[in-house]
Amino acid sequence: MEQICNKIKENAIVVSALVIGIALVLGTYIVANSFYRVKALANVVSVTGSAEKVITSDIVKWTSSCSRTVGVYDLKSGSEKIKDDLSIIVSYLKEKGVREEDITIDPVKVSTTCADYNNYSYDKFGNRLCAANQISGYSLQQTIIIESSDVPGVTKLAQNATGDLINKGVIFSSQNLEYYYKNFADLKVEMLSEATKNAKNRAEKIANSTGAKIGFLQSASMGVFQVTSTNSTEISDYGNFDTSAIEKKVTAVVRASFLLK
Repeated sequence: MEQICNKIKENAIVVSALVIGIALVLGTYIVANSFYRVKALANVVSVTGSAEKVITSDIVKWTSSCSRTVGVYDLKSGSEKIKDDLSIIVSYLKEKGVREEDITIDPVKVSTTCADYNNYSYDKFGNRLCAANQISGYSLQQTIIIESSDVPGVTKLAQNATGDLINKGVIFSSQNLEYYYKNFADLKVEMLSEATKNAKNRAEKIANSTGAKIGFLQSASMGVFQVTSTNSTEISDYGNFDTSAIEKKVTAVVRASFLLK
């Protein structure tokens, strides 16, 4: 019996020694690994890279409209007048070289006009609601949208169209032109690549000044794109996307971190 007890005690001592040994090994690994991570974090350089490019818009969007105001009992005649006006506008646009496939015509919007201009409200769709027995007539509006690759042609046409169509008896109004770049998605990829190269060059200069060299890219994140007119210095934390200028300056930003070696 005594021999059995001694054997158990010996086994317990061996197990305890093994547990302590394993614990020491694990503890050493954790400390060493933590030290390596802290050291690795200390040997990182973080930089911001950027790239700029001036582009010329290749798509123009022009929104315009014609309108008529008629009495309470003249809605049908007002609708006919709007149709005639639209026919005049479309014919005029085609004469000036606008392609039919570039023209989009929205449905006619009809809203009430109120006898008492100080006593009305709006519904959830933005339509005017007159007070009881205060409807004096109706306003009809037809919107025409042109999206074209002929940027110079449509720009010039928009400058003259209002006067020309008013002379033809159309109550015509024009909104500001909007200019876009068709391959902007591809441009973003190209500029992010250039901004990343710029970040790497900056990191190399910083590393060289300390006698070090940069290693692998540890992390990278894209900043906001700034699309502004060429002479603008406007910057927004949420990015800019100017549509008013034909010539635009596009700025891409990338934040990157590199390991030092």
